[in-house]
Amino acid sequence: MLKLYYSETCPYCRKVLSFFSENNINFERKDVSDPENYEELIKNGKVAQVPFLMDTNNNEQMYESDVIIDYVKNLK
Repeated sequence: MLKLYYSETCPYCRKVLSFFSENNINFERKDVSDPENYEELIKNGKVAQVPFLMDTNNNEQMYESDVIIDYVKNLK
């Protein structure tokens, strides 16, 4: 399961969200404007930075839009 922590106002997050949409990537949205999602981000990622992707199937976590997009491309 892919979980993407993001902010609507972040251009790097919008880049990842656009890529996911255009490529029909199935993922769980975690908008960090929701305090619960923000707390999860800090707990899991240790840094208040978005976008942050968690791949629970492969036990992977990462930041940076280009890194996330490259990672997901290689999952296909």
